[in-house]
Amino acid sequence: MEAERKAMVEELRRYKIHDGRVLDAMAIVHRHGYIPSAFRSGADPYGDHPCPIGHGQTISQPFIVAYMTQRMEVRPGLRILEIGTGSGYQAAILAELGAEVYSIEIVPELADHARQALAVGGYGCVQLKTGDGYKGWPEYAPFDAIIVTCAPGKIPPVLVAQLKTGGRMILPVGSGVQQLVILEKTEDDLREIPDMYVRFVPMVRGAD
Repeated sequence: MEAERKAMVEELRRYKIHDGRVLDAMAIVHRHGYIPSAFRSGADPYGDHPCPIGHGQTISQPFIVAYMTQRMEVRPGLRILEIGTGSGYQAAILAELGAEVYSIEIVPELADHARQALAVGGYGCVQLKTGDGYKGWPEYAPFDAIIVTCAPGKIPPVLVAQLKTGGRMILPVGSGVQQLVILEKTEDDLREIPDMYVRFVPMVRGAD
């Protein structure tokens, strides 16, 4: 599906995705391989829209993946925590960009699917845990960046605590239509930068 991927990248250019490394990663990673086989029939994996992956979850539209990645200024060697692995596609993009990726998925079936898809795609280096994203991954904290691909009602303080000083976090906040928020953590402050309005699936809290 190389032609479809090229067309997707050209559309991302028109949407003002300007980071060449992000565009290259989007051209390399096979998005269709991250959609579970049961949902591939009739899917348009390179159209600019989300696709269902089961369990009430979706693989985010390509523009959102590219935009959030671009805003995080991903560089090789960055330690990045992703909350909400889902299909594994966002994690693959981050890994393709050279990041050290730690990803958490609360739905066991999706975590299993993502592990397999990432291994097949050549991104078995991604560390993936089945668990509650609200708790983060303290064993590997602090993180240079945190990307949350599901929407909490408010910013989880545990994730802020696991963000390195000088680090950045991007997440959708709210219910229904949410707002992307970018956090920049300094030694003395936490700067919140409001961004575009989006619609993500809710962030699910695990049982205590």
